[in-house]
Amino acid sequence: MDALPRPGSRLDITPLQLPGPLAPLGARLYRPSDARQPLPALLYLHGGGFVAGSLDEADAIACALAHQAGVAVLSVAYSLAPRCPFPAAPEDAYAALVWLGSHGPHWGLDARRLGVGGDDAGGSIAAALALIARDRNGPALAAQILIGPMLDPSMTLLGDPARLGSDLLPQTCAQRYAQYLPRPQARLHPYAAPLTSRRLHGLPPTYLATARCDVLHREAEHYASALIAAGVPTQITRFDVTHAGLPQHPPLLTELAAFLHQRLGAWGAPGHAILPSP
Repeated sequence: MDALPRPGSRLDITPLQLPGPLAPLGARLYRPSDARQPLPALLYLHGGGFVAGSLDEADAIACALAHQAGVAVLSVAYSLAPRCPFPAAPEDAYAALVWLGSHGPHWGLDARRLGVGGDDAGGSIAAALALIARDRNGPALAAQILIGPMLDPSMTLLGDPARLGSDLLPQTCAQRYAQYLPRPQARLHPYAAPLTSRRLHGLPPTYLATARCDVLHREAEHYASALIAAGVPTQITRFDVTHAGLPQHPPLLTELAAFLHQRLGAWGAPGHAILPSP
């Protein structure tokens, strides 16, 4: 398909249909139009509590990351619960990663410099995808970014929403998990509950962002501690915002661009990237 230019953004945005395990997956590929190829690429998974969300909702952060970090971003519309419960979403994400590794070079992407990221439920699926890619021997990931992720269906570490001023409530988390994980035994699977995984070695360098005003921040910070204990290079920052305000928080986007710059590079050898002009 032809790329759709967005005026003033200096990005080429291409709608795609990727092969999925159950049905074709809608996707958008964001590429800086003035960057030298091959580009490193980030597979991005939108939020929405496993039951909602879309490519449109991920558009702003995909544009920001492509523009500020000088990387290509592949945003994917994965299967949603309750129609398609676990493991449909992680398997869709893995199919998209396999496509990125095999077909990315056709689009000017460097299959040796791939990352994965997501926010909210997309952060949970991104964490699961990093585990799956490791367990299935690739495609290899050079980075993962987890933004306010939902990591623990047991919800034992949720904070007090009244004290935190959280815009996300435990009842909402419970309803979303009930639709995503209708079978109780599925809640024990590490791909459904990354926080419970006892095998975190071999995962890619990780950036994890939490929001102070969010019931999820404790479980995400526990996950960061577990990654560090497993020897995974991990950077974590807690921002003074709500769960809903985190994905487009300007200081977060600045840190994400720097992290991707370090781990993926805009082009050439890692650590020698050149960011596109604003």
